[in-house]
Amino acid sequence: MSAPPAPDTGPISNADTGPISNAAATAPTPTPPRAPDLSLERSADLERSAERTAKAAARGGGHPVRLRALDGLRLLAALMVAAYHYGGRDGEITQAWGSSPRAQFPTLSSYFAYGCLGVQIFFVISGFVICMSGWGRPLRSFFASRVSRLYPAYWVAIILVTGVFALPWVAYKAVSPSDALVNLTMLQQPLGVDRVLGVCWTLWAELRFYALFALFVVLPGATRHRVVLFCAVWTLGSAFAEASDLPLLDVVLMPEYSSYFIGGMGIYLLHRFGHDALAWGIIGISFLIGQHYAIRELWHPANVDAFSYRSATGIIAVVAFGYVAVTLIALGKLNWADWRWLTVAGALTYPFYLVHEHLGWVVVWVLHQKLGIPSYGTFALTVLVMLGLAWLLYRFVEQRLTPVLKRSLSAARVR
Repeated sequence: MSAPPAPDTGPISNADTGPISNAAATAPTPTPPRAPDLSLERSADLERSAERTAKAAARGGGHPVRLRALDGLRLLAALMVAAYHYGGRDGEITQAWGSSPRAQFPTLSSYFAYGCLGVQIFFVISGFVICMSGWGRPLRSFFASRVSRLYPAYWVAIILVTGVFALPWVAYKAVSPSDALVNLTMLQQPLGVDRVLGVCWTLWAELRFYALFALFVVLPGATRHRVVLFCAVWTLGSAFAEASDLPLLDVVLMPEYSSYFIGGMGIYLLHRFGHDALAWGIIGISFLIGQHYAIRELWHPANVDAFSYRSATGIIAVVAFGYVAVTLIALGKLNWADWRWLTVAGALTYPFYLVHEHLGWVVVWVLHQKLGIPSYGTFALTVLVMLGLAWLLYRFVEQRLTPVLKRSLSAARVR
């Protein structure tokens, strides 16, 4: 459908996760200078970072501030996407309900249709979190962090969905064994292979963002100047890609999604360095471009018969909500939301996002058509079942495999 040096705080730290994976972020800890000949700009960055970290520690009673509100926002975005998949669109979910979701939710379906914009909110969060986790981190460590976060739960989700869809009583068609194996790489979309998970297109966008960020920020070393330059060049490059209509540029620079990642990076600059005209400019320009692409992809002409009709104003409002919410969290305005259960919410988000759509179809079919549970009860129970499955994936897959995979990749050396 989802991540700067910040300390590695273990398997449930936002400083080490993507936008749709688990846990609470911590304020960045500056990397001490390694040699006395650092540039003036690098030294200034370290000093300012140290000052902000000291203030954050003072506010938090001597401990780094955990951005638990970011975990809550991440889960909210995942639930938005689930509402869209269960009640805001047609397609395979119609087969699960036995009729169009519009007939099941005559009032709420028009609101559920906006839930797909949870993906745009994910991308903004991703820009923020990846900038945090990549700051000062060596390339090998950044690579190990990303792979160990994305793949364990993803591999199990691929196996689960493929296995369930292969059951004779399940009406949905499984992909071929060969295509299922290719799906394990997370590269099925560019290779033109049938997808096991409908949401995996967002992971392909995330992978491209990680690659660009690693090449142009992590590899040379993250500084405020370098992140600002990266945001500016990527914004202009995305505009050139749109104007040139060259497929290769579209694939690499992904102009329809880049503004959300760029906006998240601009918000992280606010979090790390405080109010700054350049950071605010990055955020503002990325929002203006992002709302344009959201409307272009999702808006339909006014037609009461159109199931997925969304107003342009509604789309802008939801995208603006995502930007504003992440910005408020970054500026510490939501530090009061420091409830421990939000950490659990963040931990469940990524596995929930992976399994909720396809396995949700099967659960809806069983609860609604086989057991006769009313629509709203089926909707709520399906969400709860998927959250329960997400907890199992987190507890027995991510918590066990992620540290092992991360240690293995961090220790591996290319000869």
